[in-house]
Amino acid sequence: MYRFYLRAFLLALLAFAVAIWAPVAFAASENSLQIPQLKAGRTRPLIVIAADNQGTETTDLVVPYGIIRSAGVADVLVVSTHAGVVDLMPALKIKPDTTMSEFDQAHPEGADIVIVPAMHDDRSRDVIAWIRQQSSKRAMVVSICEGARLAARAGVFEGKRATTHWYAFDEMRRTFPHAQWVRNQRYVVDGNVMSTTGVTASIPASLALVEAIGGTAKAQSIAARLGVDGWSAAHDATPFRMTTGRLWRFAGNYLAFWNHETIRLPAQDGFDEIALALTADAWSRTFRSQAVVAEKAASIRSRNGLVLVPDFSSDIGASVVEIPILPSALVLDDALSQISERYGSRTSDIVMLQLEYPAKH
Repeated sequence: MYRFYLRAFLLALLAFAVAIWAPVAFAASENSLQIPQLKAGRTRPLIVIAADNQGTETTDLVVPYGIIRSAGVADVLVVSTHAGVVDLMPALKIKPDTTMSEFDQAHPEGADIVIVPAMHDDRSRDVIAWIRQQSSKRAMVVSICEGARLAARAGVFEGKRATTHWYAFDEMRRTFPHAQWVRNQRYVVDGNVMSTTGVTASIPASLALVEAIGGTAKAQSIAARLGVDGWSAAHDATPFRMTTGRLWRFAGNYLAFWNHETIRLPAQDGFDEIALALTADAWSRTFRSQAVVAEKAASIRSRNGLVLVPDFSSDIGASVVEIPILPSALVLDDALSQISERYGSRTSDIVMLQLEYPAKH
């Protein structure tokens, strides 16, 4: 099960004590994003999203893929540690475009931008070595959420400002003291390195990349299509903390196994990969439900080319949750509303906590 789940449950049993936060402030001008000079005579950036076949965070991978591909401003590839299906966590399975070794053979000069999602094995020697290698070839490294663990171990944050998921923040600050860890920013840019807070920060960070590559008008167009107002780095981390009530909700939902259920999400060729990822991610973080895709097709291709592998090839009799036809980012609000109606507001609250998703006022 996803690492965060196990940690949260164990912390509930051990009566976790909340650490005191000390935000670091810096001027907005220090957060400006500039794309590095393109390599090998390219006319637009080659962006790779790293993936560990054994477990890569769903939204961290799919949202940047979908947003940047839909903008049409870069070539985007999912590059995995090995051949075969990539298990996303906490839900879905995909086929990568190529492997790291195959990519290195085809592009010895390296990528222009490397996006690093959170991964199940955040000590993977293969992934860390590959990030370090790409960085040495002048690739910009973008860590999403706890992908910062891999980026930090690759050494790319040395002497740099950086951020990560609220839950990992204090541990990262202790473990990697040579980076300047910044709170209250959804994403932080320092030279050739970019990092984000929790899962849903992948949306504004991806739009910031689109703006840096294709201009503000292009980013505004994609933001409108997603249903978001902008991509500011402003963020208030204060609400994201573990409380006694939240710990009890994690533990209560986890232990009440008789109430657990499978949620089936329909998907057909041309599906909205961002909407599916956000919905699957949310429903699979309730500690009461697991989202799956059950279709007869061996694989299904999204509107922007991501190849999804169904979890099951036949109807498994699970509860079906239809994904509404809405701007992609707004689908998450719908999923949270349905979760609240089905399991209660305290369960939707812990989902938002894990996703580091700011409440709408």
